[in-house]
Amino acid sequence: MAHPQKTQEASTEPEQTPEIREKVELARTFAFHLLKGIKQIGMYRHNDARFPEFLSKALESITQYTEKYGPLSLKVEQQNLTLHNDSLFTEDTPLPYKFFRDGIRQLIFRPGLAVEELVTFTMIALSEPERGAEDVLAQLWRAGMEHVEYVVVEGFSMENASEEEVQVEVDKVVGYLYARLQTNSDDYLRFARVSAEDLDAKLDGVEQIRGLVIGGRHASDDLKAKLQREVSEEEGARLFPKLVSAVFQVVEGGVEDGALLEEIFVQLLDMLLLQDDFGTINQIVLKLRALSQKEGGAPLEKLLESFLHKMGEEQRLMRLGESLKGSRPKHPADVTRYLQALGRDSVIPLLTVLETLEIQENRALLCDALAVVARELPEPFVARLISDRPQTVRDMVYVLEKSNHPDRIKMFGQVLKSPNLVVKLEVLNIIGRGRTGEARRLIFEALADPVSQVRMVAARMLPEFDRDKAFSDLMRLIREPAFDKKTPDERTAFYMAVGATGTPGALSHMQQLLTVKASLLNKKRVLEDKMLAIAGLQGACSIQSYKMLQALVEDRTQAVELLTAARKAMYQTRKTLFGDSALPEEA
Repeated sequence: MAHPQKTQEASTEPEQTPEIREKVELARTFAFHLLKGIKQIGMYRHNDARFPEFLSKALESITQYTEKYGPLSLKVEQQNLTLHNDSLFTEDTPLPYKFFRDGIRQLIFRPGLAVEELVTFTMIALSEPERGAEDVLAQLWRAGMEHVEYVVVEGFSMENASEEEVQVEVDKVVGYLYARLQTNSDDYLRFARVSAEDLDAKLDGVEQIRGLVIGGRHASDDLKAKLQREVSEEEGARLFPKLVSAVFQVVEGGVEDGALLEEIFVQLLDMLLLQDDFGTINQIVLKLRALSQKEGGAPLEKLLESFLHKMGEEQRLMRLGESLKGSRPKHPADVTRYLQALGRDSVIPLLTVLETLEIQENRALLCDALAVVARELPEPFVARLISDRPQTVRDMVYVLEKSNHPDRIKMFGQVLKSPNLVVKLEVLNIIGRGRTGEARRLIFEALADPVSQVRMVAARMLPEFDRDKAFSDLMRLIREPAFDKKTPDERTAFYMAVGATGTPGALSHMQQLLTVKASLLNKKRVLEDKMLAIAGLQGACSIQSYKMLQALVEDRTQAVELLTAARKAMYQTRKTLFGDSALPEEA
């Protein structure tokens, strides 16, 4: 068993060279500004837009180091970060321990570190796993930062060696292996060929390795499943973006064979669609659009047009539909951006996809995207307003209404010819919100609809336009001989609509009906007319109508059923006018 040599006293250590001293000072400057930025972020945690500003000095410091000396490799200890055995933080901070307790022993910052990566690294350092956040190691793994690397050491146990001795030896082994990874040799497998001779020659204080025992537990099925999921997520979160980045490096380097490049992007598109990675596809579109706008970007503009056309082809949109059919997307905004990038030739396939979706949220997501196109191209949507499927009609009405097309009310007129009562009533309510002359015309025409429920809703909505004209139209229908043949509910609805106009003529008509004296021959008819007048006064819902109902209730010569109806109408009117503070209904 190898035994580490005793470390010499600090006084016997050789004096540092000027270059090493400069490296340490630059690293300390970075650590100082990083810690200062962390404190500022902690104070303004709600204002994430300023995080890059808080870390700008730290980014400037580390950029100065990496541009001059290359990657900055820091050793992680329990209470500090060190470089060449010199501590970097000049004050106590829990930041190093957060990395140390998860087994991270080295942090490497490579040249080209972006402010976004530094912000991400800082937010990971600020996270609190003890309060429910993921551990630091898992967060670093998921973040996949290109210019930030880390070296992790798990627990080791060696026979006949103390924990401190094992720590020293393991740190040296890790440092040696990392040095092998930094080689410039073309032999890219060199780092993997480690022999005992290598260790004997390179690792001071570690004579040999033998009798190494790795202690641990067998992985459970749950752990295996979790690791498999994480590997799958890693494949989607890091592998594909790196592959896309590699492809764009080739593009920016210049490719003469345009057909080959187009085929590469098509295969990349299909691969990402299979992974439901719409976010990366959107990034490809943005990158191509940015490159095409540069000087000499005409070939890339053609490539972008081809890529967008491929995105909107039927087989790929059907693949998108399969994804939306099963569950809600993890990132709906990415799907929306994908749909918004498509051209007009994708409308018909998307309408076909819409027919297959059952999850309401996914239908709404697709309809919202189609509404953008519907304003300029309403024909495909108008053609489906006469569909036999009620849900299709609802979706088309929703799309046209959201598109705010100037002629949408006229288009909705076709739906009123639908045999589906529920759809007709829904569309009638949408038309009623239009408050235009065309909308009023459709509402008035609905008064002659063969279905009584539609006529009742139309009557209720007509006073919301021109009240005087509504009173005139409704009274003309009431005076027609056919009105007496309608159902009691419909006649009541019409009288409530007349009262809702609130015109002097409406209240005068109700008062006239209430003052009629019944004779032996017309007693039943007069009672029915008075009941309708009470409904009209309730529909008026005003102080004047309330007083008229009150006067009727106080008239004890009226029939019992008439007084009961008047009390109920008076109670409802009082509740509407004065709210829940109104007195309870009288016995």
